[in-house]
Amino acid sequence: MKLSVEQFRNWNHKSITLLGMSGVGKTHLANMLRRGGWFHYSGDYRIGTRYLDEAILDNIKAQAMQIPFLRDLLRTDSIQVINNITVDNLSPVSSFLGKLGNPELGGLSLAEFKHRQQLHLQAEISAMRDVPDFIGKSHDIYGYQHFLNDAGGSVCELDDEETLELLAEHTLVLYIKASDKEEKELIQRAETDPKPLYYRESFLQEQLATYMQESHLAYVAMINPDEFVRWMFPRLFTSRIPRYDAIADRYGYTVTTKELWQVQSAEGFIRLIESAIARQS
Repeated sequence: MKLSVEQFRNWNHKSITLLGMSGVGKTHLANMLRRGGWFHYSGDYRIGTRYLDEAILDNIKAQAMQIPFLRDLLRTDSIQVINNITVDNLSPVSSFLGKLGNPELGGLSLAEFKHRQQLHLQAEISAMRDVPDFIGKSHDIYGYQHFLNDAGGSVCELDDEETLELLAEHTLVLYIKASDKEEKELIQRAETDPKPLYYRESFLQEQLATYMQESHLAYVAMINPDEFVRWMFPRLFTSRIPRYDAIADRYGYTVTTKELWQVQSAEGFIRLIESAIARQS
């Protein structure tokens, strides 16, 4: 959604979609705005509680069934497994995505990894297409004035113009661009604590072939899952930047992480968007 500063100021029920890599401050901002009267729609939370809930639970149960003590309790319905995902704890989603590589180190086969990646892709598209309905619910049911779509870091990977156009029709798209300093910190964080990630299939295939060749590995099952994520993250980060830029140029606006971290209130966030609109205009 493209607006003038005046149009944005006069927009009674503001609806914003935040884009950017995980770790740039989207959820931190969302938590602050929630206290300031904004409805927080977390794409990852919607994915985990609506579209991948059954798959996540099945994966946990499959792991538990490998332990005889837990297997017997599950078979007799003596225990129950629930998905205790929250907006602030999205670990069940990332644990389901998993990492590629040696099964003895917790890795997944290439076929299973691709299967889960595809499930996540479809879940993320569905979660983003739910945004217009939740904008209405946030006003009509919950009584919030403004709406914030805290989109996952992989939204730029969807390759789904219909979904992007839907978001742009109903929300103002705001891309949070990492500064050089923040970029280095995000990469260092990924090296210290490598987490499961979503990759476009073509990107995965290309990078996997390079990694296997550079590492002199004959089989995917020989990959150290954490080392592969450490190797992949900076390449993924670099590949996503032009995708974010293209979305922001076509559909929305861009602010930097430096600007974002100066925001201390909901009013400050609105002023930040106004400055981004004025800058692009």
